[in-house]
Amino acid sequence: MCGIVGMVGRGSVNQEIYDSLLLLQHRGQDSTGIATAERSGVVHMAKAKGQVREAFRTRDMRSLLGDIGLGHVRYATKGTASSEEEAQPFYVNAPYGIVLVHNGNLTNTRELTGELFHKDRRHLNTSSDTELLVNVLANELQSSISGLELDPEQVFQAVTRVHERVEGSYATIALIAGYGLLAFRDPFGIRPLILGTRKHEDGHYEWVVTSESLVLENGEFEVVRDVDPGEAVFIDLEGRLHTKQCAPETQLAPCSFEYVYLARPDSVMNGISVYEARLRMGDRLADTIAKYTPEGTIDVVMPIPDSSRPAAMQVARKLGIEYREGFYKNRYIGRTFIMPGQAVRKKSVRQKLNAMSSEFKGKNVLLIDDSIVRGTTSKEIIQMARDAGAKSVTFASAAPPVRYPHVYGINMPSRHELVAHGRTIPEIAEELGADFIVYQEVEDLKAAIIEGSDLDDLDMSCFDGRYVTGTVSDEYLAWVEGSQES
Repeated sequence: MCGIVGMVGRGSVNQEIYDSLLLLQHRGQDSTGIATAERSGVVHMAKAKGQVREAFRTRDMRSLLGDIGLGHVRYATKGTASSEEEAQPFYVNAPYGIVLVHNGNLTNTRELTGELFHKDRRHLNTSSDTELLVNVLANELQSSISGLELDPEQVFQAVTRVHERVEGSYATIALIAGYGLLAFRDPFGIRPLILGTRKHEDGHYEWVVTSESLVLENGEFEVVRDVDPGEAVFIDLEGRLHTKQCAPETQLAPCSFEYVYLARPDSVMNGISVYEARLRMGDRLADTIAKYTPEGTIDVVMPIPDSSRPAAMQVARKLGIEYREGFYKNRYIGRTFIMPGQAVRKKSVRQKLNAMSSEFKGKNVLLIDDSIVRGTTSKEIIQMARDAGAKSVTFASAAPPVRYPHVYGINMPSRHELVAHGRTIPEIAEELGADFIVYQEVEDLKAAIIEGSDLDDLDMSCFDGRYVTGTVSDEYLAWVEGSQES
């Protein structure tokens, strides 16, 4: 999971890209980067570890010249979180000069690494799959060029061959120096990508392509549409839009975890309001809680702020139980789920949340969270509720048990880290220290997300073990578990 944005403007785009990355900061806090290009083709880049506000200085912004550019906030899922060299964007100087950012995770990196070295004669300097992707695109673009100038059809030919070679999830934006901005999405549309436009005062159109619709709203761009699975979008330097479907077979199956946790609630993805989807999750979770929880064992409903708040409100409303806010959140601490390492996550929980004893003392509390992944955070929160005087603690998850690794861009590489793996629900409750644990049903989650939309499928692999690309083998999962740590 990362946040990406690309812009083609009629003036300097550096400040708007910076502002957009601030809006996407929830999608990654390890590192960030911005690249811009002047019409002459000169590329400027600045990237660093840490969050957006601490990474860029005035001198960096002054150096980012040009009316076309892209940006990235990183949450490491492949490669090394602590490596500044793996911060995006990635750059290759031929053909023309390509700068690329990527959200997702490639699942055939071993094969691609061998091909790039032995067949394409390209050198890789990091373990990042984004470096793989930019080199594959560069190689295919080089092969597509037939004349002196680059035209959109040659770009689309290159993307078609990228789809043929690359497996996994990838929402991608690339700047081609001297020519324009390219964006494309994997044939399953697993990671989000949305296109927007606005009319400049000179009559020309400016464009943005990004991970979440809130960027468009903030910049007063009009939503054009989501980029289709397998589609490529190319915007030239004059602001002309060119599009083409570049994959022979496509199926929209976006990641369900975007709606559960990753995306901001004020975004709309694939035509579905994230906030409304979370409200529907709460409605369906309430039915399951009523079914499995003994009557009279809950006095109050409390959310684990912030992403579970819509679901918790609906649970309280539907069950007719008082809704209270028992945890105060320190908003200057990052999202614990995306922090690297169990020890860091555990320490950060109590830095991020404080339990108010007046809300817990002597009460049977129902805590609602968006999901339970490793259980580190949940266990700490349950203990905090007990320390604050709770009489009993029932813990409910708006998502089903996470029993399988996620390989499409979320940091869940090993099933042995997952608290639900190999455990029954009562065993999970015992492990976490809760009196009762209630999970959303798999089909209820799917129904809550797609209700009222044109979608009929989702990637729910971490819940049901079905990997939508059809290319994830048991051998690959074993390799991931042995070679990656969260």
